[in-house]
Amino acid sequence: MRHEPIGKELFISNRRRLIKKLKPGSLVVFNSNDIMPSNADGTLGYIQNSDLYYVSGIHQEESMVVICPDFPDKKYREVLFLREPNELMEKWEGHKLTKKEATAISGIETVVWVSGFEKLFHHMVTMGGVDNVYLNTNEHYRSEVVVQSRDARFIDWCQRTYPLHRYRRIAPIMSELRRVKQPREIELMQRACDITECGFRRVLNYVRPGVMEYEIEAEFIHEFKRLGSKGFAYTPIIASGSNNVILHYVENSQQCHAGDLLLLDVAAEYANYNSDLTRTIPVSGKFTRRQKEVYNAVLRIHRQAMKLLRPNVVYFDYQKEIEKLMEAELLKLKLIDKTDIKKQSPENPAFRKYFYHGTSHMLGLDVHDVGNMHDQVQVGSVWTIEPGIYIKEEKFGIRLENNVVIGKNKNHDLMSNIPIEAEEIEEIMNQKRS
Repeated sequence: MRHEPIGKELFISNRRRLIKKLKPGSLVVFNSNDIMPSNADGTLGYIQNSDLYYVSGIHQEESMVVICPDFPDKKYREVLFLREPNELMEKWEGHKLTKKEATAISGIETVVWVSGFEKLFHHMVTMGGVDNVYLNTNEHYRSEVVVQSRDARFIDWCQRTYPLHRYRRIAPIMSELRRVKQPREIELMQRACDITECGFRRVLNYVRPGVMEYEIEAEFIHEFKRLGSKGFAYTPIIASGSNNVILHYVENSQQCHAGDLLLLDVAAEYANYNSDLTRTIPVSGKFTRRQKEVYNAVLRIHRQAMKLLRPNVVYFDYQKEIEKLMEAELLKLKLIDKTDIKKQSPENPAFRKYFYHGTSHMLGLDVHDVGNMHDQVQVGSVWTIEPGIYIKEEKFGIRLENNVVIGKNKNHDLMSNIPIEAEEIEEIMNQKRS
């Protein structure tokens, strides 16, 4: 574990709030994610299931959590299942959690080796007064599932084995719980943002004409891992020149040239919590007049968005307001004119040629975190704010992104210390050139 101990209190609190949402006579099962294969005998880096982590803090493969609040024997109201360590396994894979260590992390007192799952689970389902079995699925609005997950296999097995129980979805409940962050979660996300800031400042002192995009990526990952992060929160976008009009450019293979802009959409995770930063900087250390003109237009929208994304607002209403601001800025920049607006259709508004993505998404254990985008924005939720203007014919794009906690009286910007003013970025970049 690279990060500081989180404390079992967060996970105990998360389970208590979950239990309050369940129907009487309920049992909930959370499965860890699979270890995904690459080729031959290779595997990809392990990513824990966010919901299992949320209720337990356990970051280990082949783990399960079963919660049965009304079970007669209190010992089995919360059970954590783990792989049983053995000498051979630890020679090849390293240390695995002991029962005592798992309890210290999760606050779950009853820890059972996963080999004993089916026997104990049968006892709980049949002898615990269980009518409702809550199982997990990935219901994120952007999800495009292409492989059968561990959860999906478990659903098949459970429904075949116990066909007469009433099955329910836990995903809507987890979505509701996870979108409002607890104070400890905010602390961890702030740490992820602080690490991201260190990486960004390092890069400001590194970028120069002739450097490769992948070299800049290496500067980020060095700083992130040095400070206790596992690494990137998502695949980094290091996009110079005309590459920065491509939203998900991830090759990071080109050379940075004098006069170009460099769009950096790259951020760190910390303790499985994510940050999400975008900045656009001049490779030569100074924006051209036109680049700064567009940059400041994006920054004005960014600041207005900070004021508009408030409690009880519905995201899609907020997005429409941002689009009105964008239309006005694009008119000032002479990228569109009044004739374009008169001719536009609702399906293809004029602004969309230069701004073709949403302004915000929720953030947390997942970069595009769970939560119903049609619900009102809630106090304590964390959102990105990331407007952008992309001008293909001028071969550059600009996006600026910060992470904010929605507050009752005002929002709290987790990235307020990260340079965003064009002049401040120029000043920092030119300090190392002098």
